[in-house]
Amino acid sequence: MSAIQLAARPRHPSSLRRRFFATPSQAVLSLASLALLAWIVFKVLDWAIFSAVFTGEGGPAACRGADGACWSVIANRWRIIMFGLYPYEEQWRSALACVVVVVMIVLSCLPSFWTGKRIAAVWLIGIGLFYWLMKGGMFGLRHVGEEAWGGLALTLFIFVSTCVIGFPLAICLALLRRSQLPWISHGTGLIIDAVRSLPLISILFAFAVVVPFMLPNWLQGDKLYRVICGSALFFAAYQAEIVRGGLQGVARGQEEAAMALGIGYWHRVSHILLPQAMRNALPATINQFVISFKETSLVIVVGFFEILASGNAAYGTGEWTFAYVEVYAFIALIYFVFVFSLSHYGAFLERRMAIGTR
Repeated sequence: MSAIQLAARPRHPSSLRRRFFATPSQAVLSLASLALLAWIVFKVLDWAIFSAVFTGEGGPAACRGADGACWSVIANRWRIIMFGLYPYEEQWRSALACVVVVVMIVLSCLPSFWTGKRIAAVWLIGIGLFYWLMKGGMFGLRHVGEEAWGGLALTLFIFVSTCVIGFPLAICLALLRRSQLPWISHGTGLIIDAVRSLPLISILFAFAVVVPFMLPNWLQGDKLYRVICGSALFFAAYQAEIVRGGLQGVARGQEEAAMALGIGYWHRVSHILLPQAMRNALPATINQFVISFKETSLVIVVGFFEILASGNAAYGTGEWTFAYVEVYAFIALIYFVFVFSLSHYGAFLERRMAIGTR
């Protein structure tokens, strides 16, 4: 057992008393803090549960005179929050598409699927099903253009597409920046630093509005895909530095030994350097994924109805304008579920890889 673990262990059963009630003044402060915390918890529970209105019947009138939260807005407007502008009669497709993405992510997190063929099959099938369900136009499904996509499905699509495009691009940029040719390494470094020096909002705005003026009509594509490319470029610029930091943590002697054995560059990178670099960069990589998921809300500035914009529309009508806190609390819960799960999965990966290195 390490010295840190020994120091962290309580030395005797009265450690709690000694820590918080060692002196009369410390005991008073501890009791006052505990009482304040209990009062805050009670007030939140009273507002959110005990005095809240949950029924969806009666509309806004059901919340008049209530002392707690008006969850009726969620019961009445949840379709707008979850599906945005997607046609009402086709919203089952958007819901099923969200399920497909979640299942795809869960399967990708299972160690039994950590092979090139399996992970590629999961992502190709998952993305294909998602795109078919959302857009339709084949096998009897009505065509729904990207301008009508919204809600949680659009948020997940932007996040997944950003990571799928940005992560391989980040690895390429990191390897190019380590090139022995100065014009390649310096040019790549200039691109990375230029992208990282700009806020994501300006990049999204440029790809959505400015880029079409610079490209011919046949190369412009839909605005959604241009925005995804801009988000992926921003993700790749930050992730490239994370990967490069992980590569710098790999002992130089390992690459030199591989070169002495005559192992080719791509085999050195794929079998020796990158596996160790990704282990070193895992905490920062998980953090970057978390940030990217939360940054999907920024696409509202270029006119997309992701889940936050759909929430704004849900309470934006005259009858529900008073219930904005409840709407934002519901959206925050959705973000919390995804981000909390991703963070805990990252902790699981750290423990698993630490065990593998013993």
